Amino acid sequence: MEKGAPRNIRPARWRRAASFRRTLLAVLVLCQTASAVVALTWIMPLEIGRLPDTLLISLFALLHGWIAVGCWTAVFGFLVRRTGGDRYSLARRHTEESLGKTALAPTAIVVPICNEPVERTLSGLRAVYRELERQETLQHFDFYILSDTRDPEVWLAEQAAWQALCQELDAGDRLFYRRRTISLNYKSGNIADFLRRWGRRYRYMAVLDADSLLGGDTLLRLVRLMEKEPDVGIIQTSPVVIRARTLFARLQQFASRVYSPLFATGLAAVQMGDAAYWGHNAIIRTDAFMRHCGLRKLPGPGLFSGPIISHDFVEAAYLGRAGYEVWLEPSLQHSYEESPPTLEDELIRDHRWARGNLQHLWILLTTPKLRFAHRMAFVNGIMSYLASPLWLLFVALTMITATRVMQSETTAPLLSGAATPWAIGLGLSTLGLLFLPRVLAIADIFVNRQSALFGGKARLILSALLEATTSLLLAPLKMLAHTRSVLYALINVPVQWAGQNRHEETGWQRAFSEHRVGIGVALCWFGVAGWYGPPLLILWSLPVMIPLLLAAPTSVLLGNRSAGRAVASGCLLSTPEGVRPGQMIREARAGIVLLLPDSLGLSNIQQAVLSPTMNALHRQLARTRPERNTAAILQHCLEHGPDELERWQLSLLCQDRRALSSLHNAAWQAGSQSYWGRRIASLAPDTGLFTGEPFETTDSHHITAQRPVPGAASPALSLGAVDCG
Repeated sequence: MEKGAPRNIRPARWRRAASFRRTLLAVLVLCQTASAVVALTWIMPLEIGRLPDTLLISLFALLHGWIAVGCWTAVFGFLVRRTGGDRYSLARRHTEESLGKTALAPTAIVVPICNEPVERTLSGLRAVYRELERQETLQHFDFYILSDTRDPEVWLAEQAAWQALCQELDAGDRLFYRRRTISLNYKSGNIADFLRRWGRRYRYMAVLDADSLLGGDTLLRLVRLMEKEPDVGIIQTSPVVIRARTLFARLQQFASRVYSPLFATGLAAVQMGDAAYWGHNAIIRTDAFMRHCGLRKLPGPGLFSGPIISHDFVEAAYLGRAGYEVWLEPSLQHSYEESPPTLEDELIRDHRWARGNLQHLWILLTTPKLRFAHRMAFVNGIMSYLASPLWLLFVALTMITATRVMQSETTAPLLSGAATPWAIGLGLSTLGLLFLPRVLAIADIFVNRQSALFGGKARLILSALLEATTSLLLAPLKMLAHTRSVLYALINVPVQWAGQNRHEETGWQRAFSEHRVGIGVALCWFGVAGWYGPPLLILWSLPVMIPLLLAAPTSVLLGNRSAGRAVASGCLLSTPEGVRPGQMIREARAGIVLLLPDSLGLSNIQQAVLSPTMNALHRQLARTRPERNTAAILQHCLEHGPDELERWQLSLLCQDRRALSSLHNAAWQAGSQSYWGRRIASLAPDTGLFTGEPFETTDSHHITAQRPVPGAASPALSLGAVDCG
């Protein structure tokens, strides 16, 4: 993908409004931060000349200012929502009648996946497909499943489920699957591979994650807005969390649905046409993306070398540099995603994101002509993880300073009546930063008379208190985990890229293993502080140390589905999508059966060998390779089965058309005492492998398998148009 010259477009009217809003935000944040710093220096005996005191004041100013940005963004969002919306937004520029008359353009819906739960992922894709089918607009959309899965057990299931879904939906000419045999540059490389092959066929590309959904009406509106606005490169929706089961996920779902509208509206009002791209639930102008968003590997040392992990912010910045606008449109409804089910799974995801966001420091310092708003988006992303070690350092310096003050023989302002007004003011200011956005979000729901959708006013307030309490309890745990992630990134410890857990709960063993460092830190602190420190210092540290000490039981409770059901039965943490889900959500939540029944007792690799239908499918998606590459592995698999082979060997076999055919025929001709003979004998006579009876997978689709004639190849399977190169 080559980068073209930046486009010359006329200055937009919205830029003047954006400059005013950003200046106002900066003034509010700086004034509040300066007042807080003055209050801190009055409360505690801090001296600018002393290095620890100077460092403490600097950290306080930086962290207080960063939190203030979030708070004032929420205030902006509240004001915009209360005044009828942002008149500069894309959604307000065009009437419903005008958009309805706008013709649709060819659009690809791409779903990059990597070791995801197969049927769960495709159930969401099917729900989106059905939405467009009900809108009678399918002819304008094609669907691509882009797999980076390395485990042959999983990608064989992906291929089988994709073929079954094609038959169920009669979508062989509209639903495509491709798996890269060589995975380069993570998700951005997967998207780039798609664009090189098929990007020129489509004017737009809508990107979904494995756990995300976009409503049919939202997709149509996105395409028509792009048609109306040729200067726009990306329109990003604001997805809310759905399909939560565990208590942790329900808390995330509630927070997303209650607080995100305010933050997203405020963020959109400040960023305007210089918004960020979040990597999914967005539509992209394909030709502009291909010309300007090619990502080269970072050339720097350590962390700042290799492929860019968090690619989305960078791609938005590159489009902005080329003269295109990027908009966040929170008014677009029916955009959804899922939350990690447990705290541990969120921290694993954050571990990757921390490394990716810190890489942006190199781009920030070395890339010219980036827009100021996109640079600020990089800074905010970096601070979202760098803030944790800074908070940890600030807490340590505060405790050291407090100990020095308590042991000092002089009267400190902290202990005098003169500091009381400053202490009260600083305390109220800090509480306002933390809780004002929550209060405004609930007030917004009350004013809009939507509290019934959240279980009523009383339950909404109780749910908000539960969420706020849990957030305070988890803050020290996340601080410690993010600090570790930042340190690992800085010393260039590689990250592991695997599929995300979507449904498993947290057990005691995993909880103690994940949080053992924090528990040890808390125990050591109580021992040292109790022996050497004043009692007031122990009380000062309780808000940080108690959550660390209780990390394991907290994690187990939050990662439990029973706790989630108990809260839901009391109508707490309710959301409109959870209480009254739309048709698309219901279809995605119901799930589908696309694979052969588990009752067969066969792995996906064994099915690929024994089932004529599955073997024919996987042969068509495989390549013809030189026999010398697989001969020894093939012989070992025939004699001992696939269990003794390594994953790369199984992948090599299952990607080889000749090897799959030879395995299939040889397995059915094997003696009764051989590995494959015993596997066939263990199958019940009515499974369909013997009788030709169908395997029922859905109400509308059957996979028929018949026992092959010994020595003959299985019949070929027609799959329609697919490119597996």
